Amino acid sequence: MSHRDESADRMRPILVRQPQGPVEAVTEADALDAILDERAMLVRGPLFGVVAQGTQNAGDDASRWRVVVAVVAGCPQEARDSLNSLLWFRAKDDAKDRVERRALLAAVARLESERVDELTVLGTRYRVVRAEEYTAAGPDGIEQPRPTDPEPSVPNWDRGVREPGIDDGLVLDPEAAVTPVQAAERLARRQLAYTGARFPDDVLDDSERALDTHPDVLLLPALFRIVEQDGDAWKAASGLHATAHEARKTLDFSLTWFEPRRLGLIPWDVEDRNADARTVTAKGTATAELATYAEAADRLRAEHANRIEVLGTVHQVCRARRLLRWGPDGPEGPRPSDIDSHPPEQIRPLLDEDGVIHYEGEDEDENNEDQTAPGA
Repeated sequence: MSHRDESADRMRPILVRQPQGPVEAVTEADALDAILDERAMLVRGPLFGVVAQGTQNAGDDASRWRVVVAVVAGCPQEARDSLNSLLWFRAKDDAKDRVERRALLAAVARLESERVDELTVLGTRYRVVRAEEYTAAGPDGIEQPRPTDPEPSVPNWDRGVREPGIDDGLVLDPEAAVTPVQAAERLARRQLAYTGARFPDDVLDDSERALDTHPDVLLLPALFRIVEQDGDAWKAASGLHATAHEARKTLDFSLTWFEPRRLGLIPWDVEDRNADARTVTAKGTATAELATYAEAADRLRAEHANRIEVLGTVHQVCRARRLLRWGPDGPEGPRPSDIDSHPPEQIRPLLDEDGVIHYEGEDEDENNEDQTAPGA
């Protein structure tokens, strides 16, 4: 029996259910149309986050994993740093006594000095996980948001309003029943692996090995980012967002504030930091190029557009999908060939077991005060 045959034996059966209610039925039909239009799949690369399993999964079966750090980081160390910060704040704000705080701070200390991808703290098991970001391409190019993707009933363009959290409260359950189209997509993605000469040998080997070690896949909720096309090439132009509207808000900011400064249409050191293409155009002092950016941003808002062309560059809201591989011991962690952008390091100030924060240089300042005090 081959390794691939053995991995097939370990694959979980996918439980299928019918859509529940008219809203899910429309969403299912929308997803089917998207699959039928798909001509190619464009893989962008890995994303990383942190999941937890254990006694502190309030309200959930202890055996199920839930996301505690959104799966959006560009490298494993970014996810480890987020876990470091999460445990530090738990020690600062939630620890019931010295014993709990000491356990949490011991985990923080490890994360400050080691590339730790899994650790257990106070009965909760944490794991850095790896997902693959990809998008579909059809007759009209890269997939845009679908009509059934969540949208606010009243769009809010205020940049100060906090956007919906990514993966908030998301529980990973490979045995949960899914709709027929969801099941079909999971089956189709099981054999996703890197190919081609542009990938190093170790990346190709790790990708092929993952088909055996983690033969099942879960599809995480879709996210949205801005991409730009200049000529034949597409490139990412924003981070990931939970909704298409939040991606449009990012594009609105780029068109009115960032791009005009990058191109020298508005000086970086302008006295009014809020000055943008709209306000300058309203004053009647804008160049034709700056006015074009303001008009494009106004069109974006008025039409809730997903695709805007400005001065030869196409800006588009892209519907990004994420695939998480799953094995007998749960979700896949980082691969040996995954690259970190920086080493482990201290993220937060020193916190002692009594919950007191000690800032860098604090002891030196106290010593200096003692030396200069009257009678010293």
